[in-house]
Amino acid sequence: MDKPKVFIARKILDENKEYLEKYCDLETWDSDLEITREELLDRLSDKEGLLTVGTKIDEELLNRAPKLKIVSNISVGYNNFDLEAMKKRGVIGTHTPNVLDDTVADLIFGLIISSARRIPELDRYVKNGEWKPQEDDDLFGVNVHHRTLGIIGMGRIGEAVAKRGKLGFDMDVIYYNRNRKLETENNLGVRYCEFDELLKTSDFIVLMTPLTKETRELIGYREFDLMKKSSIFINASRGQTINEKALIEALENKKILGAGLDVFKIEPVEKDNPLLKMNNVITLPHIGSAVEETRRDMFEVAVRNLVKGVQGKIPPNVVPELK
Repeated sequence: MDKPKVFIARKILDENKEYLEKYCDLETWDSDLEITREELLDRLSDKEGLLTVGTKIDEELLNRAPKLKIVSNISVGYNNFDLEAMKKRGVIGTHTPNVLDDTVADLIFGLIISSARRIPELDRYVKNGEWKPQEDDDLFGVNVHHRTLGIIGMGRIGEAVAKRGKLGFDMDVIYYNRNRKLETENNLGVRYCEFDELLKTSDFIVLMTPLTKETRELIGYREFDLMKKSSIFINASRGQTINEKALIEALENKKILGAGLDVFKIEPVEKDNPLLKMNNVITLPHIGSAVEETRRDMFEVAVRNLVKGVQGKIPPNVVPELK
């Protein structure tokens, strides 16, 4: 019997390729350069499965891939999926939850500590030869321990961040979520509060919502105006969950103390983005899960999802909206 044809739109590990070749007729994109949209559409005409990161899955693509059964994302986010179009065509979409939760939570806490204690700024200060005998109050940061940590989006990663804040730094952890997490409240001693209350009372605000119609630009001018002038804003969700111009305005006018960002509205971030010139902003290149063993685990989950899908079985990690 012929094996189902699949296309792998990015480089994968040899072990993943060997696994896929057992079950699939495999075509891979092995260039270091990202595949162009038109090249991808040409490759999908006879494919039943697609393994990708962030490729826009919309009606145009689905029209060019009439045999497609499954799109397997190598990421936890799936805002690249046009869920209605996929549902209409009966195309399964999967992602890679769970395996990256602790890795991303570590990075978020790195952003919290680095922003609070001005670590990247002061690292540059020393390396640039600017360190001179002087009063050190110009180098002051703020404490993390015993402060209020507000988490917007109490999913698995949010819970991992809450655990670090509560148990590691004795923080008062509050959260806002679409649905209350009573078990998390009981287990960790965190408490639910309304959205505006969280913004008004938190010393550190961590945004960890998925990107949906409801969360697009969830944080804008009004929300930054509600925050304390001493607060630090952390975004490791998606760049489009905030109004970036509103963030820039809030920082320029000292409405908040600083920010730690792993994501931006446009990625890679544009070279003239004002955020890149601000000492009180940490800017990272969307590296939330960028650890070798975590990425290895994500690839393994993604290829197993793909194989299940082309075999006509239900993969374990179908995105909730397409179950």
